[in-house]
Amino acid sequence: MTIQKWTIIKMFNNYLTELFDFILPRFCTSCRNKLATAENTVCNSCLSKIKLADPEFIKSEYQRKYESKRIISSFVSQYIFEKDKELQHIIHALKYDKKFHIGIFLGKSLGKHFKSQFQSWNINMVIPIPLHHLKKAERGFNQSYYIAKGISSQTSIAVKANAIKRMRFTQSQTTMTLKEREENVEGAFKVRKTENVKGKNVLLVDDVMT
Repeated sequence: MTIQKWTIIKMFNNYLTELFDFILPRFCTSCRNKLATAENTVCNSCLSKIKLADPEFIKSEYQRKYESKRIISSFVSQYIFEKDKELQHIIHALKYDKKFHIGIFLGKSLGKHFKSQFQSWNINMVIPIPLHHLKKAERGFNQSYYIAKGISSQTSIAVKANAIKRMRFTQSQTTMTLKEREENVEGAFKVRKTENVKGKNVLLVDDVMT
């Protein structure tokens, strides 16, 4: 394809996008203002207000919670959750308004932001943390699955959505101590087929890390 043809196609696609935005305007998930043609899901203004997670803080949290257990080799988080702020509106729209595309959007952002780090971990598969079957039936979907799909689209690492089964409900861990957290999740998950994950590097994905 010549440069001239590619330019014409790009201009035509931009025209169609602007036309669709005029006929069916899109709105920011957080502030509900109209999105510009180049914006997707969340406007640039709201994105700029979401606090990025400090890598040194994440490192200290890993050392405090997981390093001595030698179960999780490392973890990453892109944003800081703040009550009644932009990110909470986005997460709530994903979880309670069934706006699946938000999960894909967040996953793509994670995949782009941490792509080199994920590659250095030599990850074999991406596994979304499963919901209990009753919770999934009530909500209708697992939000972490869509985040995992977004990550996969940027890294080309396969998503294995059914690799882990949730065996029982767990309580919110927001106010729990480290010991209480361990007791809360003990026996809550089960690998369906051990041979599928044995010796593999697995990226576990959840929407919020407490």
